[in-house]
This record gives sequence, C-alpha cells and structure tokens, in this order.
Amino acid sequence: MNISMVQDLIEKDGIVFLTYGGSLTQTLIAGMTEALENEAKFNDLNMSTSNNIFTIFIELAQNMMNYSKKNHENENGRKSEGLILVGKSTNNEYFIHSQNVVNSKDMHSIQKKLELIKNMDKETIKSEYRRLRKEGRDLHPLGAGIGFYEISKRCDEIDFEFKKVDENRFYFHFKAKITEKVEVN
Repeated sequence: MNISMVQDLIEKDGIVFLTYGGSLTQTLIAGMTEALENEAKFNDLNMSTSNNIFTIFIELAQNMMNYSKKNHENENGRKSEGLILVGKSTNNEYFIHSQNVVNSKDMHSIQKKLELIKNMDKETIKSEYRRLRKEGRDLHPLGAGIGFYEISKRCDEIDFEFKKVDENRFYFHFKAKITEKVEVN
C-alpha cells in the first residue's frame, strides 16, 4: 500500500482516524490504541463496536510487529515495520487495514488459515476459537494461532492478499470491516 492508495481509501471509504507506517513497538501500539480510544469517545462510538475495533487493531499491530521482525534486520538487530490504517466509511462501516512483509513459509501458513476462516460462518468461527483456546495447540511463538479467529469473530468481513516482493518475501495486506451495531437501551 502506498500514499496514493491511502488517498483512494479516504476518497472511497470515508475518513481515516489513524494511519501509521514504519517501525512498530509495544509502546507505539499502546499510544495508537489510546488515540483510537479518544476518537471513539469523540465520535460517541458504542462500546461493542469500539471494543471490536481496538481488539482487531491490537491483534493486527502485534502480528505485524512479530512477523516483520523476521524479515527486516538492521545493525541494531530486529526491526518491525508495517502500515496500519483505521477509518470509517460513509455507510457506518469501520475498517482496519494492515500491511507488512512476511516470508514465504509464513505466507503459506497464514493464507491457509485465512482461507479456512473465510469459509466459516460466525458460529463455527466462535466454536473453533473456543476449542483452540481451550486446547492451546494452535499457538506458536509469533502468535496468529488463534488471533485471526479472534479478529474474524469480531468483524463482519475479512479480506486479504499477498503480493510478491522477491523470492522469499511477500506483502501481506489484510482488511477487516465492522458495521456499527445500534445498541438498544
């Protein structure tokens, strides 16, 4: 994703609350989450929708941080890089986009998992999430074992694509859509 693609998103999808591209750290993720919380309060976003946005944002940011560490090295050691964007379309849909570089092995693993999840209904996703969480088998050092299930149970739609960078690296672009639910008091 480049700056013109971000501009296209803004024109097509509405407003962007947060966009960040570059090195990621836990401290930076916490700061961006705080900015999203302030935006949610300012826009009087309901608790359910805002919690879903925060959870998805954190899962994607942590995935970006962990996976990109393997693919970027500098003289100071590992470096996490990615691009993340949170916004709202004109029809009350919120979206979270992320993009980072993954290696070929991770790409195949992520793609297989996401294709499986994308073909599940909400109840199956929730059931599989509970099963995996209870068993603890689908966890690995980089996360994303059950993280994509967590994301998928909290949003209305996911989409993803991989674009080749070189022989062993791919851009991984992920998008989650959340439709704001009207809470009845």
